[in-house]
Formats: sequence, structure tokens, C-alpha cells
Amino acid sequence: MPVELILASSSPFRRDLLARLDIPFICCSPDIDESALPDEQPEQTALRLSQEKARKVAEQYPQALIIGCDQVATLDGLQIGKPGTHANAVVQLQRMRGREVTFHSALCLYNAATGTIQADVVPYIVEFRALSDAQIENYLHKEQPYNCAGSAKSEGLGIALIARMEGADPNALIGLPLIRLISMLQNEGLSII
Repeated sequence: MPVELILASSSPFRRDLLARLDIPFICCSPDIDESALPDEQPEQTALRLSQEKARKVAEQYPQALIIGCDQVATLDGLQIGKPGTHANAVVQLQRMRGREVTFHSALCLYNAATGTIQADVVPYIVEFRALSDAQIENYLHKEQPYNCAGSAKSEGLGIALIARMEGADPNALIGLPLIRLISMLQNEGLSII
């Protein structure tokens, strides 16, 4: 079994989720281009990027077990990226109000020593409240979620934007599907309990 478990992410939210499993790990941020490819489906983008992140980190940790993750949000089948700016976040949240958005959370567990890859996409559906423009502005000024897909952080004040959630693993919405990860780790001989 690999000596080290690496989370290929700089996300403090993913780090906090993984810490719940009470197993030792370190974080390493992969430096990759996260752009979607032409004609790539959202699930494919998330899955490809999760694997690319894990492989990139494997260059530094060739004997480790590496967790790669990525999340792509979609509305009407179109990708909703990280807004980057306040103006873009306003537009995103206006488009999403009163509607369902699917968050495709991809997970890859890469055994760098053996080359074994386990990968999956865990979807999570969120129905947003019919928010007023004033509510959107208030939320964005308080939370400033400009580096989050869909301009919302459910682990913070963003929960107030949500009317309903549906999915197999609530952790998938935050970007690290722990239920699926536990099965993948067990397949590599790492038992959580």
C-alpha cells in the first residue's frame, strides 16, 4: 500500500471534508489548465480534470495514493464555471434563480505506484430559490464566492440560496464525494474504520 495519501487540491473545503475521515494526508495543488475541451460534455470535463490533477501531483509523489477532484455545474446542459468577478456572479445567480442546477463532482483515486485509476462522477442536483436581485447582491457582498462553480458555497451562507437538494452524497456538492471515496480507498486496501 502507498505510504502517503495526497489530496490534489488547494480547496480548504475539500481538505476539511477529507479530514473527517480521520486518516493522515497532505495537500498538493496541481497546476493544470482547467478549460473544457471543444464539444466536451460537463461530466467528461470534470472526470478528465480530476484524473489530470491526480497525474500531475503523481509527478512529485510517484509512490503515493492520490485523490483528484473536479466539479462542473450545469444549467440546461451548459457548463457554469467559476464566475471570477462580481458582475459574472450576479448574472449566474440571476440565471439560476428558481431553477435546478446539476453539480457534476468527479473523483479520481490514482495509485501512482501501480498506475491503477478508479474514477467516477457523482451528480448532485440543487434547486435554487426564486431570489430577488437585492438578495443576490446581499449574498455576493457577504460571501464573495467568485472562485466557486455556480457562484454559491453551500457550506457557508450559500445554503440560504437553496430551496432543495437531491443526490446520493451531500459531500459531492462541496466537491469531494466521500461515500464513493471510501469505497475506492477500500479497493486499495485502506480501511477507514
